[in-house]
Amino acid sequence: MAKGYWIGHVDVSDPEAYKLYALHNNEIIPSFGGRFLVRAGESEVPEGSLRARHVIIEFPSYQAAKDCYYSDAYQENIKRRTAASDGDIVIVEGWEG
Repeated sequence: MAKGYWIGHVDVSDPEAYKLYALHNNEIIPSFGGRFLVRAGESEVPEGSLRARHVIIEFPSYQAAKDCYYSDAYQENIKRRTAASDGDIVIVEGWEG
């Protein structure tokens, strides 16, 4: 079974408020088997344009990634993120090739 991933690109406008969102994610995401592969850090965009912060989260399956995103806990946490940032998130199925 292919893994699932969240790929997020975010511009944070209120770093202190965003920390509360991230703190809640430390509980929500692991409860669905998710683990952070990338959580901000140094980056470079050699082509195109993206937001300043990048996050990649791996889940044991595409379904687990969707279940986490649409869970009541994460839907409540989204309110914290949207109040503190602008972003784009994609849920994608991994390749088993």
